[in-house]
Amino acid sequence: MSTSNYAYNVALVGAGGNQGKYIAKELVKGGKHTVTAITRADSKAELPTGVVPKVVDYNDTSSLVDSLRGQDVLVITMSVSAPPDTQTKLIDAAKEAGVKFVIPNEWGYDSERNHGFVRDMLLGDRVLGIREYCKSKDIPFIGVNGGFWYEFSLGGSDVRYGFEIEKREFTRIDGGDIKISTSTWDQVGRGTAGLLNLKLYPETADDKETISSFFNRSVCVESFRVSQNDMFEGLKKVTGTTDADWKITTEPHKERYDRAIKMFKDGDWKGFAMAMYTRAFFPDRAAIMPNLQNELFSLPQEDFDECTKGAVEFGKNFSNYA
Repeated sequence: MSTSNYAYNVALVGAGGNQGKYIAKELVKGGKHTVTAITRADSKAELPTGVVPKVVDYNDTSSLVDSLRGQDVLVITMSVSAPPDTQTKLIDAAKEAGVKFVIPNEWGYDSERNHGFVRDMLLGDRVLGIREYCKSKDIPFIGVNGGFWYEFSLGGSDVRYGFEIEKREFTRIDGGDIKISTSTWDQVGRGTAGLLNLKLYPETADDKETISSFFNRSVCVESFRVSQNDMFEGLKKVTGTTDADWKITTEPHKERYDRAIKMFKDGDWKGFAMAMYTRAFFPDRAAIMPNLQNELFSLPQEDFDECTKGAVEFGKNFSNYA
């Protein structure tokens, strides 16, 4: 069997970042891939063990192209605050370098099936625009989506899942019973590795699912399908608290969303996060992802309590991430 039918050589942007390091860790642990970290000369990020660094200049096209030659796939993980043209520069370079496909900077909810939802979350135009850009450059893409990151979102202040864990404060949106898809960084890392472990193209009639099966589509994975109330019960369990220990307030979803949009328009970036997260808890339940690939990638069922403990620990150091 030819090794050319596998995506062994992986170029990863953001290999030292929040999501990127978990993807890198899974790929290195699997032992099937060579992972190259595309990094800036001034980057202070600590790269996971086993990752090969490649320093680039984003203002020099030849530097980007050279760094991507021989790579099978380009995986992009970066902050939403990164310069808007960073992804297009990378995609242009990937096309010129002969990269077979791109996993762009999505990692949230499935924009393939629900354009209006992701636009309401203020990310839609960017995500959908990059998908269209890949199509215009004739380079296949796959959007890997795991919903919001669980520990980051639960431990990451009221503007996300509605909790200030250290202060014991909980803002319940409506009745708090709308369930959403959410994933840990680890699960998204495993899902990405699972995708990249597949054959690139079918070789026999038995090869029903290959990487190419997902070209120009979304791949969805999930850790939990839970509501705010489910999260609250988990938090009380792992912290040994009761309702009486928490300050609980309620805010209607429409009022909270409109307040967040106004904050954002007034220049407060917390409004961006609040609007994005609040939209997930609307009564239409748009943040439940169908068509999950957990079984295809043999993803484990994680321990909800252990992951909730992780969110509590994350919340203690949230200022380092926010």
